[in-house]
Amino acid sequence: MTSIRDLLGESIAIGETFCLTLEEEDGRLVADHPNDASPMDVAVVEGLDRLEERPPDEPVAIEIVGRIVDGRIAGRVVETECE
Repeated sequence: MTSIRDLLGESIAIGETFCLTLEEEDGRLVADHPNDASPMDVAVVEGLDRLEERPPDEPVAIEIVGRIVDGRIAGRVVETECE
């Protein structure tokens, strides 16, 4: 039997990495979630020391982590370049 938690986890994609374009909003770097079914966008809160510019000009590799920050799913910078 599939639970709501399972469905939500699939749509949010916890543990997956995406190339995202970041924007600054209210002092926080944010991005649209790449999965249209996700109920939340992404707030990048970890790995910010890897970025030379905030927000960076190019998309960066962001891993979705399993917590909520300011009503968004948290993400962390894993690579400053996307392939």
